[in-house]
Formats: sequence, structure tokens, C-alpha cells
Amino acid sequence: MLCAIYKSQRRVGTYLYVAKRDQFDPVPEGLREAFGVPIFVMMFNLAGNKLLVNADKKQVLEQIQQQGFYLQMPKEDDWLFKL
Repeated sequence: MLCAIYKSQRRVGTYLYVAKRDQFDPVPEGLREAFGVPIFVMMFNLAGNKLLVNADKKQVLEQIQQQGFYLQMPKEDDWLFKL
């Protein structure tokens, strides 16, 4: 399954995965407003051999199939808490 990946203008490290390019109908209005204007990054084959850096392909696929999108939030910078 191919999915489209978008990054947020407002939230660094936040990405939105949707089943079809430029199809944001399944994404709740509040999330769309918080995310801002999505910037297209790439199409990605979830059934392929390549891995996603900060997301599990199986989880992304399940979320897209269940709710129509997957939201990837940035991981906390653990090193900041160790200072």
C-alpha cells in the first residue's frame, strides 16, 4: 500500500501519513488546524522493504486502515532531561 507523507509547517518533527495524496477528509478538523498547511514530502510503499526512521510500518498501515491517517509526533529529546 502506498501512502503520502506530509510534514507540518507549524510543528517541527510532526508528520501526517494519509492513504492518498492530498486527501485529508479523514483527518479531524482540529488536527488539520493544529498541523497547518501540509507540505508534501513523498509517497511511501508500506509493503516495501524500506523502513521508516521514526515510525513502525505495521502501525502506520493499521492506523491508516482504521482511521484514515497516521500522525507521527517528534520523540522527546531525552538528553535535555539529563543535563
